[in-house]
Amino acid sequence: MSTEKIDVDSALDVSRETSDRLKAFEALLRKWNPKINLVSKASIDHLWTRHMMDSLQIVPHAGHPKTWCDLGSGGGFPGMVAAIALPHTHVHLVESDQRKAAFLRTVARDLDLNCEVHAKRIMDVPPLSADVVSARALTHLTDLLSFAKYHLSSAGEALFLKGETWKTEVAEAQQHWRFDFDAIESKTQSKAVILRIKELSRV
Repeated sequence: MSTEKIDVDSALDVSRETSDRLKAFEALLRKWNPKINLVSKASIDHLWTRHMMDSLQIVPHAGHPKTWCDLGSGGGFPGMVAAIALPHTHVHLVESDQRKAAFLRTVARDLDLNCEVHAKRIMDVPPLSADVVSARALTHLTDLLSFAKYHLSSAGEALFLKGETWKTEVAEAQQHWRFDFDAIESKTQSKAVILRIKELSRV
């Protein structure tokens, strides 16, 4: 099904069950995408490298969380990938677009995943006290930290996939927030990083 010239099974380094579920997720996404544009037409032929593997790379940095909150889940990246890779973690997917939320619920049901879809705006969902909060291509870091503070547990960590402007975003966010962070080099995009953030508080 994938048009990419990669060996998906060896590239992913996951269990057979996880690999099978990711492929089932791919099939559903390709079925729904022409109707509701879950990922761009330009990236659909690079679904594994641009979306699946980009999302999957954050999972090892999450440890073994009991709860995970993914903000602005869209087509399921990275939240649905986390739900597939971490079957013992309860994943909350927050997506205000009703059609995308319907897609996410279909995936959760068909793949029998331990996740819950909230078809609401991020701040309209009651605080989730999650061990991990994630987001990908959602908004500027300063705003992401407001959302993270609202939904993180006191000892929780945020994992944000950020592009090459991440240093500028961190500097701007530090005018409003105090936080510890690690910038983990992305395995899928040059100059991109995974920002792991903890000890978050207002300036």
